[in-house]
Amino acid sequence: MPAQGRPGSAWNAPNALTVLRIVLVPLFAWLLLTQDGDVASLRVWAAVVFAVAVATDWLDGDLARRQGLVTDFGKIADPIADKALIGAALIGLSVLGELAWWITVVILVREIGITVMRFVVLRRGVMAAGRGGKLKTVLQSVGLLLLILPLTGLLHGLGLVVMYAALVVTVVTGVDYVLQARRLAPRASG
Repeated sequence: MPAQGRPGSAWNAPNALTVLRIVLVPLFAWLLLTQDGDVASLRVWAAVVFAVAVATDWLDGDLARRQGLVTDFGKIADPIADKALIGAALIGLSVLGELAWWITVVILVREIGITVMRFVVLRRGVMAAGRGGKLKTVLQSVGLLLLILPLTGLLHGLGLVVMYAALVVTVVTGVDYVLQARRLAPRASG
């Protein structure tokens, strides 16, 4: 149980997990993009680092809400860490020719655009992630993980199918967030 008066401090376990996720991004990118030596082993290690980073995303949010440790730092750093990790995976896989660039561009434009919009709208009200946003995150994470792993055949194809599903959910939830933001706009002027 957190001490009274301390939940607002940026020095807490959820924020440490967010910072860890940010620190893991360059390591993940290096493992994914290195083409010297045992590439298959490097891809497995990249997948492990990616999975650990994704797990910190789930864990930091759960801890922050459950223990009342939601901070302004966490509200800003968490989405940045998420976009950095997903962005590194998307761009890395596209650089390697394993994911079409148009998919990467559509997802990144949506992710960055909605994140910026959420920061702007934050003064008017909170746009919490709904079920669609959580489904999007799960689909992106699973699809990317399957594509990061050195898989071939059916399992690699499954990764592409999951990424197409993630793309559809990403776009649909993006439209939903824009509609939510428009509903919040009249409250600010009224």
